[in-house]
Amino acid sequence: MSIYFRNTPVSAPFMFESLGNHWNQVNIFRPDGYPYYHYLQTEKGTGRIEVRGKFYTLGANEGILIAPGVPHSYHRESTSWTTMFATFTGTLAGSIPSMTDNQEVILVEKEQGASIRKMISSTLRKYHQPTPDMKSLSSDCYNFLMNFTDCAASPKIQDNPLYQRYVIPVIKEIETGYQQDITAAQLSRSVFVSPQYLSRLFRRFMGCSVYEYVTMYRISRARELLLSRPDMKIQDVASASGFSDASHFIAMFRKVTGTTPLDFRKMY
Repeated sequence: MSIYFRNTPVSAPFMFESLGNHWNQVNIFRPDGYPYYHYLQTEKGTGRIEVRGKFYTLGANEGILIAPGVPHSYHRESTSWTTMFATFTGTLAGSIPSMTDNQEVILVEKEQGASIRKMISSTLRKYHQPTPDMKSLSSDCYNFLMNFTDCAASPKIQDNPLYQRYVIPVIKEIETGYQQDITAAQLSRSVFVSPQYLSRLFRRFMGCSVYEYVTMYRISRARELLLSRPDMKIQDVASASGFSDASHFIAMFRKVTGTTPLDFRKMY
């Protein structure tokens, strides 16, 4: 099993928020969807995906891309179900809906899935290098996303003055101060705009609200600690990740990942 979770500030146009293979997939129920575009593909076995009452069966090398906030669930249909996955972020993440023609679900057939399987394996090897090449990895992420679109160009959001002036400083503040008690109101004051306006900018450029970005970054840090520090107590993981108490951390972790922190650690 090889898994990567982003642990650096978002500075590249496209970047994997998470990437993994050989995952022993469990049943997951997400009534509020997932905050990022995410891709799931079967390696071995069979799984069933439900999206807004529609069912999709994924056999070997078959995959599905699901847009943020779309209610869905995973169910294992075979004795065991092994998957690979990818989630996406980046300074141009807000352009993914237009790249995918605003489709909530995109299915991948076996032939294309075999190619994606090789791409994921190759990219994971790059992450295991002592000093990963972030430009090369960003290019890999873009090439991965191009599997879901015929569009070869996207707007240069990173050059937008609103993004430069308001979003980048807030991202830096979140990703350096996530352990502190930071709020959308506090972050908006730091760039002299209202919380509502800042959240609209985040949705435009990042595909999520300020609150969602803070939560997802904290959850990403927590996942790293759960895997890299197997003896670390859950309440200590919560505190180190910026959550005020363990019960809130567990509830948010389950909402985002579909499982508890303890079960997540056991799966690995």
